[in-house]
Parts: sequence; C-alpha cells; structure tokens
Amino acid sequence: MRTDLFDFELPPDSIALRPASPRDAARMLVVHPDGVLRDATIADLPQWLEPGDQIVVNDTKVIAAQLKGRRIGRETEPKIEATLIKRLDGSRWQALVKPAKKLSSGDTIRFGNEGKVCLLGHLDAEVEAKGQEGEVTLSFSFHGPALDQAISDVGVTPLPPYIASKRTPDDQDVSDYQTMFAANEGAVAAPTAGLHFTPALQAALRNRGIELHQLTLHVGAGTFLPVKMDETSEHKMHAEWGCITAETAAALNAARAKGGRIVAIGTTSLRLLESAANADGTIQPFAAETSIFITPGYRFRAVDILLTNFHLPRSTLFMLVSAFSGLETMQRAYAHAIRDGYRFYSYGDACLLFRARD
Repeated sequence: MRTDLFDFELPPDSIALRPASPRDAARMLVVHPDGVLRDATIADLPQWLEPGDQIVVNDTKVIAAQLKGRRIGRETEPKIEATLIKRLDGSRWQALVKPAKKLSSGDTIRFGNEGKVCLLGHLDAEVEAKGQEGEVTLSFSFHGPALDQAISDVGVTPLPPYIASKRTPDDQDVSDYQTMFAANEGAVAAPTAGLHFTPALQAALRNRGIELHQLTLHVGAGTFLPVKMDETSEHKMHAEWGCITAETAAALNAARAKGGRIVAIGTTSLRLLESAANADGTIQPFAAETSIFITPGYRFRAVDILLTNFHLPRSTLFMLVSAFSGLETMQRAYAHAIRDGYRFYSYGDACLLFRARD
C-alpha cells in the first residue's frame, strides 16, 4: 500500500509533553468494530471488558540509553551523541550516533563527565563497525553488570524526539517514562500504553474477573522512525527481542478456549503475541527476535482488543492500528481525537480498539 494513505496533519499542540496525573486519568477513545466512537477515560477500562478477558502487558524496562561524549585520540575531539538500540553481547551494542560522519571504524568515544562517579569516571567505547543511516557497533571497555551500571551512571532516559525537541528531559522522566510493570531491562523506548496503568486500575480489573499476564518485548529505537518508502512493502522493520513463557502461553490459550478475549496493552504486546501465534490462534512459547510488520490485509490470529496510544503519521504503528480496526475507521477516530483535544504520542491519551470484523 502507498504510505501516503497513512498521513495526516497533527497540530503541534496536540503532542503531550507530560503524562496525565494520575496515570489512569488519561482519556480513552473507544473504537467499536462498527466504527462507532465513544469518549471515556482509562479508569473506565474495566467496564468495557468482560469477566474472563485476559490482559497482556509488556514488562520491559527502559534503560538510560542516551549517551553523550566526545571522540578522543585524534587532533580534534568533536562531541558525539549515541542512542543504544540493541545489545549484541556482554560488551557490544548497536547504536545510532550523530554526527556519524565524524566517526570511523577504530575510533574511541569517551562518554560521561570525567570526575563524575561512574566506576573510573567515564565510559569508553570503540567504533567496531559502521553501518547505514548513522548506525554503528560499539565495543565498550566494560562487560556485563559492570557495563550496565556504567551506562546507568552516564546515560539518560531516551525520550522520543517529538518530546526531547520541545523540552529538556529531567528527573521526573526517569519515573514517568517507565511502566509499573517494568522489570526486565533492555528497552530504549517505553511500551507507552502500559504507562496508563496504576495499582488502582489493576485492582479494578481483577475485581471485574479480568486476569493480567506479562510478556517481554525490548522496544527498539525503530519504533520512532517514520516509513520513508513510497510503498509499505519496501519498508524494513528493525528486529526486537521478545519472550513469552510457556506458563503465560498456556494460561492465555486456556482462557481463550473458555471464551475469554485477549487484550493487548500496546502494539508491542500485540506484535509479540501475533509473532508467537499459530494459524489457528494458539499462542506458542517464544524467545527470539521478531520483525513482524503489520499492515492492512493482515489476518489477526491471537489478539481481540488493543489498548494503544495515538501514533505518528506514516508510522508503522498507525499502519498496525489501521490493519486492526480498518483504515477509514482509524482516520475518522484520529480526526475526532484531534478535534476533541486528545493528547498524542508517548505521554498522551489512548484508544481502545475492538478488532474489525473479518
């Protein structure tokens, strides 16, 4: 399909720069299978679901993946910014750097402020290889837990560019840009639908007879990238690592056999569930990378309902929700949200989507 079909105009003041407080006070646009729209709030979520439905959240934890430093060892020492996007092993990461033209294979980057408490005061990395569009492989001077601690010491929370370009990240973002389920470190972007959850909402869902399950998908920086190709078939997704345990898969399959619906909290949960599902919808245990790219025409196998934030124009995520609920329906839903003052993107409001009838 042409990517311009997924374009729309978004006023700059529609982009949320801070989350709602409390988190479950955010607005929620309910989109029915027939295209009917209803305005609600996240706190209303239990009443839109049924006893026996199964909620699935992503328990990935965002790391301090944004690093600032300088190239050392040559006559000039230009400033370098890096965003870690994928761990390769105990000491090596793939990263997006800028300005990439200032770096060559074999260069050393020194991250952090010398004198700041971070093991030896700073963190060095060698540029092991350069790829396309600013992507490099960094080999760090520390390994394993020591490297994790060093990154935590010198790095900052990697806010999405549409927020970071409008204000400076601060200490509040450290907690705001993390879900209450965050447990497994490895994401460079938050699974933002999960940001709306509170202990009170979780208790209300439990009282309604709705169970909650966890999976892990380490969200990569590719989630921010617009599709630049003219046709969706030409776009290449970044791979992300995910895990669904045998226990979680068995519980979801058993509940579905009894008529319970699978409710994915966020596109990351949906993408992993669909990656792990057989043609008949049976969910298998999963521990691998996925680069699944869902566009209109995709036949959903595992997920019945999706809670997700409002996404960027021409993004793979707007394509996904258009596949789930229908392109025309989502175009109308987004137009309604813009007119009615819904807040967009990572810190914004959400929509509850019921899968379009086949």
